[in-house]
Amino acid sequence: MLRKRNILLITAVLLIALAAWVSAATHLVDQRSVLSGKVVAKSLAVPGTSVREGDVLVVVDSITGPVPAVRSTADGIVREVLVSAGDAVQAGEVLVRLEPVSK
Repeated sequence: MLRKRNILLITAVLLIALAAWVSAATHLVDQRSVLSGKVVAKSLAVPGTSVREGDVLVVVDSITGPVPAVRSTADGIVREVLVSAGDAVQAGEVLVRLEPVSK
């Protein structure tokens, strides 16, 4: 009886650890816009692209001309681009999601 309980306890702990590991591995990092404007087509990130911290992901046409609205905050792979060329965006909106990679 005690042995069955120990096996069940160990199995439960391993399943919880596995779930935590999978959750951490699939965590996406939101990249938010710092400016408002219309998204410029030629400077839009593409899903699957590897990026480094500081790379420009989205450029918007603002009052002063085309300027970077989103820069990567981590090294990673672009997994989702939530805007397309010509979309109007506001500061603070999530425009891109990255999957961070370990260094």
